[in-house]
Amino acid sequence: MTVLEPYHAEHGAVFDDRSGRRLPSHYGRPERTHLAVRNAVGVTEMAYGIVVVTGEDRIEYVDNALSNRVPDADGEGRYALLCDPQGRIERDLYVYNAGERLLVFVPPGHAEALAEEWRGKTFIQDVEFDVATDDLAVLGVHGPNATEKVASVLNGAGVPEGELVFDRGTIHDVGVTVIASDDPTGEDGYEVVCTADEAETVLDTLIVHGQNAVPFGTRTWETLTLEAGTPLFATELEGRIPNVLGLRNAVDFEKGCFVGQEVISRVENRGEPSGRLVGLRPEALPESGAAVFAGDRSVGEVTRAVESPTLEEPIALAVVEFGLATDDLAVRVESEEAPAERVDLPFVEGSGRSARLPQY
Repeated sequence: MTVLEPYHAEHGAVFDDRSGRRLPSHYGRPERTHLAVRNAVGVTEMAYGIVVVTGEDRIEYVDNALSNRVPDADGEGRYALLCDPQGRIERDLYVYNAGERLLVFVPPGHAEALAEEWRGKTFIQDVEFDVATDDLAVLGVHGPNATEKVASVLNGAGVPEGELVFDRGTIHDVGVTVIASDDPTGEDGYEVVCTADEAETVLDTLIVHGQNAVPFGTRTWETLTLEAGTPLFATELEGRIPNVLGLRNAVDFEKGCFVGQEVISRVENRGEPSGRLVGLRPEALPESGAAVFAGDRSVGEVTRAVESPTLEEPIALAVVEFGLATDDLAVRVESEEAPAERVDLPFVEGSGRSARLPQY
């Protein structure tokens, strides 16, 4: 469950299960909620698993594992990947330097396994790993009015500026950490971290104090991020090499060795990954996994598709063959082929721009 399940239930949430966690899917009329977030501001409980890393060797240890550098200054964060020896993504994560500890935010259901894995690879290093998924709450604030929303309730600090930087203050006398996000919804965004015991007070303040905000769940998160062209772990990232996804913000090609680096660097130098993540505007809505065709030849598959509440038509992300010459494609929809145009991402321009947009 989330740390705020009773609060969500009291406000009419419909729940679903994601990787062993019970999460709010929506509160009714998710399409209208989507538009409210896209045009103003909304608040959601983020479904991260959280690993806390302490000890003198914490930065060196975690840095050696990740595709990107761990920041060495308190108040900074990075987006990074954990890959297998073949360069395939096993997890994506955010790592934040919080002074005497690192906070590692991973996909739901992954914190325990990651902490155990890292413990098993610790030898003489001074480093410890604890799981804090049930001890901390992370609340996402997204929308073109997100900055004004956070500023209206945050005391003792200014709203942080810059990608994945954070500052500490209070909201309704509760100590919080406010992170400037990398805008996965394509709108200005922040994440507010507090203890689980104080989370209901903070969430209620974010929704009803100052400028009103709408609560939203995973269903709206998926439509917002798809319109923004943001690849997500469960649908686009897991099991693929980052070159296919154009995730240049997640890989530092100049840093020292990490698991999978040899494969990722070889593909980068060759410039020909096995596929490419693209945006499609099909005439009918396909299911995830639907085949993509160029003429009578299968050239890829749909990873995620929705009816866009903003555009009022189907949109999809798909992995297709690298170097595909045509933009005139088709997707399989209920045993028929529906024409689909390949388009530039994002599908919708917002107040922010997702840092995960494919870059080739």
